[in-house]
Formats: sequence, structure tokens, C-alpha cells
Amino acid sequence: MSDKIKHLTSSSDLTELFKSTTYVALDFYADWCPPCKAIAPIYEKLAAQHAIDGTLAFAKINVDHAQDAARTYGVTAMPTFMFFKEGRQVAVNGQTVIQGADVRSLGAAAEKLGGLAKKKVEAESS
Repeated sequence: MSDKIKHLTSSSDLTELFKSTTYVALDFYADWCPPCKAIAPIYEKLAAQHAIDGTLAFAKINVDHAQDAARTYGVTAMPTFMFFKEGRQVAVNGQTVIQGADVRSLGAAAEKLGGLAKKKVEAESS
């Protein structure tokens, strides 16, 4: 399991992550979900490639353990991926939500967020 992925257990964990990180890619999953298990290694690889502490976080939240968070964001299918900037849900490549193990869309979204995060870090350091 990648140490680049933050495992959240509640809505309050998510709120804290939003306070400390500009961009967040969030995977709503369940332990019993075969598509979730199938895409997990890909999500881990994307996190390892693109996560930047304080700028871009990849997080997972188990819908069975954090039902409040799943309800808050209207999650009805797993896996569901959502993207946030400064705590607000945003569209990445025209999609606010990716449902199911859509490797191509998830990879493209991670690539886009990674680029935005790198630009932000470069702008702050210059």
C-alpha cells in the first residue's frame, strides 16, 4: 500500500485534509467491492507519481466506515472518484465524478491535477 495515499475514516478527517491541501483526489470505496480492488493498485501508482505534500493529496474513504461522508457527497456506487480544490468539488477534464473502475478517466484526471499542483509549487517557489 502506498504511503502517498491518505486513509480517511470520517468526514472530520476529510475536512482536515481540505484545510491542509489545495487539491484532493478522493476515492470512495468498499472492502467488498471487486471493481474497487481492481483499480486500487492503479490509484496507488497515480498517487506515487503525482502526490505533493500540502498541494495534491490522494485519499481513500471507506463508505461502510464513513457513511456520513458518502451521504454528504451523494455516493451511491463504488468506486466513486471526486476531485476538490480548496475544499470545493471541482470538475477535472469536464468530470466532477468518475464512477466505476474507469482507468483512462482516472489517469487523465490525476495527470491534470498533478500538472496543476506542480505549477502551484513552482509559482510559490519563484
